[in-house]
Amino acid sequence: MSSVDFASTALKKHVAPKGSGENVKDRIRIAARRLGWSFTRTKDVWYADPRVSISAEELRVIEEKAGITYARAELREVDELIARANEFIARADALLARPDADRFRPLVNGCKPLVDGIRAFIGAMDRA
Repeated sequence: MSSVDFASTALKKHVAPKGSGENVKDRIRIAARRLGWSFTRTKDVWYADPRVSISAEELRVIEEKAGITYARAELREVDELIARANEFIARADALLARPDADRFRPLVNGCKPLVDGIRAFIGAMDRA
């Protein structure tokens, strides 16, 4: 995805989503105000005009206004949670491999539905 395509998508989905204006022209105007750009510049990016180039500073502003930087932080947090859940599962499997595993089996078996539920929840969040 090119930087112009990314910027166009971010404008349409995050900066001025459907419902923020009565029509596309209103949404472009809203996006222009939020970004501090001219209407024409915003319209060119909105429609991903191939003649347009986006500077790194403009991308940073779009990310800021769209809240995409927060999504990156949340994604890192989800990845950390997945890693912790995998560590937990590995420790549970190690307990079951011990000679006295029967002592731990009720604990491990009781936690598996919880871990499976967490994995499903994180997977659903990751797809959203």
